[in-house]
Amino acid sequence: MASNFSLQPLLELMQNRTDEATRNLGKLISAEQNARSRLEMLEQYRAEYADKLRDATTQGLTRQVLANYQDFLGRIDEAIGQQRDIVRQSEAGTRRGQEHWKQQNTRLQAIGTLAIRHEAREKQKENKQEQKLLDEFSARKFVADTKSDEK
Repeated sequence: MASNFSLQPLLELMQNRTDEATRNLGKLISAEQNARSRLEMLEQYRAEYADKLRDATTQGLTRQVLANYQDFLGRIDEAIGQQRDIVRQSEAGTRRGQEHWKQQNTRLQAIGTLAIRHEAREKQKENKQEQKLLDEFSARKFVADTKSDEK
């Protein structure tokens, strides 16, 4: 009968931690992609608004309208700067999440390797036990056959 793997609770704990790290990394990657999408949207909006300003200047603008365009572009630039900071923070969070996942996965693999070795040793013990029983059976059969041949 195979003995239980003594580190099974640790293996299960490491599997749970690795699963959690995987889910967390997925959330971090998604958040980073969303932050990048928002940044691209702001940059695209700024480019479109700058094009509108160029078109409007060819037709002539009042100072007030020009000031409004410039003020709005300034606010968009500020929002773009803030969003770039968010993207950088998100990238850093994703890198930390990747490192955490790698650490958890490495630990899981180490315990998993021990579990595989344990299973192989147990299988080897089981095979030896089966072979011993087969040898014993064969020896008994041989003795029985030899006795029946003597009669």
